[in-house]
Amino acid sequence: MPFSNNPNHNHLLAALPQEEFEPVAAHLELVTLRLGEILYEPDEQLQYAYFPTTAIVSLHYVMASGASAESAGVGNEGVVGISLFMGGDTTPSSAVVQTAGHAFRLARQLFKQEFQRAGLLQGLLLRYTQALLTQMAQTAVCNRHHSVEQQLCRWLLLTLDRLPSQELIMTQELVASMLGVRREGITEAAGNLQRAGCISYRRGHISVLDRTGLEKRSCECYGVVKKEFARLLCDVQYRQGLPNTIQQVFPQQPHHTAAFTRPDLTR
Repeated sequence: MPFSNNPNHNHLLAALPQEEFEPVAAHLELVTLRLGEILYEPDEQLQYAYFPTTAIVSLHYVMASGASAESAGVGNEGVVGISLFMGGDTTPSSAVVQTAGHAFRLARQLFKQEFQRAGLLQGLLLRYTQALLTQMAQTAVCNRHHSVEQQLCRWLLLTLDRLPSQELIMTQELVASMLGVRREGITEAAGNLQRAGCISYRRGHISVLDRTGLEKRSCECYGVVKKEFARLLCDVQYRQGLPNTIQQVFPQQPHHTAAFTRPDLTR
């Protein structure tokens, strides 16, 4: 079966034992997700949960001023639509396709029913949600405290982890929108990375030439997110003898936490 047409290539679906997967599989619908397609908008009732295989979806916030930024990305390691089983049904954010590809979708009522059965899927979704919250929190801290170049390195690495190749089809305008920075900042940061031999950029295409170099120039936020996904999903067992691809996508690595100085709140 082609890569994108196989639900096993979504790690959460692949983790289900056959007896839990079959009731879900009967209702999964393969869909093509186009670049820029909106899967849901703020305060809109979600109709489906999406399990990406080759697509990447950006969870995006747009301010009243029109400024926007990504809070997290979802690829083949996860699912879009956690508010369905968390009980909210709607969310103030939107979900926009960042990288075109395929996903399997499941109607919201069926998704809720499977979660409420309290089987393995429920535990997987809860652990995945914790990892996703870590990604959101780390993104917020990174966007506040780290340079645009460090943010770009983090974002490129997390995106590459979800792709089968080392090339991204992505304009600087789109990257700037994801990071919530001006396009000029992305142009300067990408130029620095290109001169360092880490990437090659031509209009609409970014090729990574030196991943190790990107990791060295990135901040600690990339490692924090990788470590949490690997920790929370490391015991996932895959059907049909598939390897533990969560470890392949988010392999564990040494993580060094900076010392924390408590702020003086009396000033």
